[in-house]
This record gives sequence, structure tokens and C-alpha cells, in this order.
Amino acid sequence: MLKQPLTASQEDYLVAVYLICKEKQVARAKDIARRLGVRASSVTNALRVLSSLDLINYAPYDLVTMTDTGLKAAKEVVGRHEALNNFFVTVLGVDQAEAEQAACKMEHSIPKSIVDRLIQYAQYVQDCPRSDVTWKSGFGYYCTSNCGAKQCERPQSPKKKPGRKK
Repeated sequence: MLKQPLTASQEDYLVAVYLICKEKQVARAKDIARRLGVRASSVTNALRVLSSLDLINYAPYDLVTMTDTGLKAAKEVVGRHEALNNFFVTVLGVDQAEAEQAACKMEHSIPKSIVDRLIQYAQYVQDCPRSDVTWKSGFGYYCTSNCGAKQCERPQSPKKKPGRKK
């Protein structure tokens, strides 16, 4: 468990190290700089901070590896990103590129409890017997195949009961 929450920038560096290590077993500062499109001096500062938080193993001019704590934290960020991206594409019908950008921004701030609910809802939509139900901006739910009109009607809001106005 981390003593303090990471900033969005720290999470980005941690995920970059994680993805590079996943690909090459170790990361180098220049690989991280290239992946994030930043200067090497920025990478050095970020690596020092991540090392001080015991998230990575780092020494100047040496290879970078993940600690167990860092691996767990990076997987959590990547999981939030993937869940958000999946929700935007499969449930909301958002274009992949737009979904990717939104997920990158939101992954840093959305609480785990909300991500878990989004995952559950996406799973429900995927497993729904109405099959192929999705959302199109401005149109609500609709079916793309194997649906009858009655099955795919958008639920109506309950009618307001007559009474006093507030």
C-alpha cells in the first residue's frame, strides 16, 4: 500500500517503466523519455521520486526495474485505463482514439469503486440477453442485431404523479 497517492505524472512514469519492463525485462531512461515524449532530465527526476517511494529500483546510469509494490501500483493504473477504455468503446460506442484519450485523462482520478461499477455494467451489457445493445450519443440504447423492437425499447422514466409544485 502506498503511503501517499501518486500524481498523474508519477503514474504515467510508473506505467511507462512497467510497459517497457514487460516488453524488455528492464527499462532505460532514454526508453522512458522516448515513450513519454519528455526530456531525459525529466525522466531522471521522476525516477528518483519513484525510487524513493520504493516503486522502482533505480540508480543513475543503470537499468530500471520494478519493485513488487511498483508492479502492483502500475497494474492497478493499467487496469483502470483498460476498464475505462473498454467502457467507452463497448458501452458508449465512443471512437477508439477518443476513448483512449479520455481513459488516459480519467485513469488518474477516478476511484476504484467507480471503475469496479463501470466494469460490472459493461459486463452486464455484454452478457445481456438482448445482445448487441450499445449506446449512441443522443439516441440512447439500441440494438445492432438479433433484437425485436419490444426488447430494445429504452426504459421510460416513471411518470410524475400530480401533486403540489415545489
